[in-house]
Amino acid sequence: MIVREPRRRPQPFHARIASTSRRWKYPFIALEWFWEWVAHILSNWAFLEVLEYLGSFSVLVAVIFYFSESGDRVKQRHYQAWQVINTAQGKGGSGGRIEALEELNEDKVPLVGVDVSSAFLQGIQLERANLLRANFNSADLRNSNLRGCNFTLADLGSANFRDAKLDHSTFNQGDLRNADLHGSSLVGADFPGAALDGADLRFADLANIRWQFIRSIAHANIAGARNAPAGFVAWALKNGAINLPDAGD
Repeated sequence: MIVREPRRRPQPFHARIASTSRRWKYPFIALEWFWEWVAHILSNWAFLEVLEYLGSFSVLVAVIFYFSESGDRVKQRHYQAWQVINTAQGKGGSGGRIEALEELNEDKVPLVGVDVSSAFLQGIQLERANLLRANFNSADLRNSNLRGCNFTLADLGSANFRDAKLDHSTFNQGDLRNADLHGSSLVGADFPGAALDGADLRFADLANIRWQFIRSIAHANIAGARNAPAGFVAWALKNGAINLPDAGD
């Protein structure tokens, strides 16, 4: 609430200068006396009070418009992020896609069908992303956080997941052929119908993986795989997997 107090009427000028005998001070006293009159007149001018109320009201209106248009701003931000991703499609490098993908995922936007094949996405943070039918073919995703992602029907062929976190992710019918999963964490991951032919699983953490319905695993290298569930190694070797610790990197 605005509180305005009218200023008192200034003294007459002759009364003001009567208090000093030094004439050199008169111009300064006159200047001060003039501005006191200006302040006195303005303090009693109702129009200025109206202007102050209007100023406060305009701030309120601006705040209301800001929040009312927040949805449009979010949509615009998402549109720009998708534009960055789609413009760089099929190209190497990042091209701003790391930030764009992370922003969309933070806003809970499904990344269904996103195509980032051959992209450099090292260290990307996409925890619990919905990547149904996504194309990560030959992408570089080393040291990334992809825990709890949905990779159903995703193309992950020849992708580099070295030292990535893929715990509790779902690879339902996913294509992981020739993927590099060396040293990755796959704790609790689910592989129903997934193709792992030629994948590098050396030193990967396979604790509690659901492997019983893996479609194929021929030539996948499981040397040094850690915490493999009971029966997995024997099954994998029987179905064409290999155990070569010193295979060329």
